[in-house]
Amino acid sequence: MVLQNIVAIFQKEFQSYFKSPLAYIVAGIFWLIAGIFMVNILLGEQGIIQEVAYGEQLGIPLEPIDVPYIFLTTFFSVLGSLCLFILPILSMGLYTEERKAGTLELLATSPISNWVIALGKLLGVVAFFIFLIMPFLLYEAIIFSASNPAMPFAVTLSAHLGLILLATALLSWGMFISSLTDSNIISAILTFALILFLWIIDIIANNIDGAIGELLQQLSLIESYNNLINGIWAINNIVLLLSYIFLGIFFTAQSVEMLRHQQ
Repeated sequence: MVLQNIVAIFQKEFQSYFKSPLAYIVAGIFWLIAGIFMVNILLGEQGIIQEVAYGEQLGIPLEPIDVPYIFLTTFFSVLGSLCLFILPILSMGLYTEERKAGTLELLATSPISNWVIALGKLLGVVAFFIFLIMPFLLYEAIIFSASNPAMPFAVTLSAHLGLILLATALLSWGMFISSLTDSNIISAILTFALILFLWIIDIIANNIDGAIGELLQQLSLIESYNNLINGIWAINNIVLLLSYIFLGIFFTAQSVEMLRHQQ
């Protein structure tokens, strides 16, 4: 029964994005910007291939350059940065629309667990995010097919897993913020501010020595993501990302539970 409820909420949330003009606008802008960066990273004037060709023309002895690996880490760093802008828009309506429609009170007093509702909604928006990054899998396959030696599958898997976990963690907190307000704009702004704060914390952690800097690095979402896109499979990175996801769902459930007690 619980699984059926999660699936039903997931389907409703996922399908709602394909009925929203804003979702298509976000998808188009995301694909355009990410595509431009992808081409520039590889073929631009300062791109990897141009840099290698320029060094060969000048006869400059160069260290062996792992073009696929540099492309992967650079491109996924860009995708991680783009999350700063698109994820607040994707998550802003998860609960605010329920508030505006007057259905949040019904959800709060329904027999369905708040955890089930929050998890179903989160899975729906994460599935739409995965839909957004799927076209890049084809481009990556074409790029990596030309690499010699072949790009290790574990490295590409780690990068994609890291991106999905990062997006899920940020979306879960965006979902929590959306449960606190009935304004999409306020929800998006606060989520953007939170994600920006996490980026700033990571910058501070990398510029502070000692125990405080080390502690901030251990708690840094961005540091864990960077490790994963670099192919570093450390269990603490995955645990940290999962912890952020759990906390986002937990606070969302508690937020709706407070509304339940108010009814």
